[in-house]
Amino acid sequence: MRTGADGSVVIAPHGEVGDDQTAELRRALVHTVRKIRPLRLIVDLSDVPELDPVNVGSVAAACALGDDHHVTVFVDNPRAAVARRLEAAGVPHQRLRSAAF
Repeated sequence: MRTGADGSVVIAPHGEVGDDQTAELRRALVHTVRKIRPLRLIVDLSDVPELDPVNVGSVAAACALGDDHHVTVFVDNPRAAVARRLEAAGVPHQRLRSAAF
């Protein structure tokens, strides 16, 4: 996790995000939206080849939670298959940036 120059918080997981990282990713997303409350939360998936269904749901839920707390959540650089799953899970297309479908 890092803070960008504009105050955005960036969460950038690395590698395959599976069952063993589920709690950590969900905790980071919820904590950032509910406690830190930046204007923008960016989930950078450029180094994530695969995202399991539970974590897809966590990212989708973070978008909805962000809306409730006035935090815009963007998902940057997901691979095409991951982007399709995120969109199917309810992540609005305009929140997926640099996604190649």
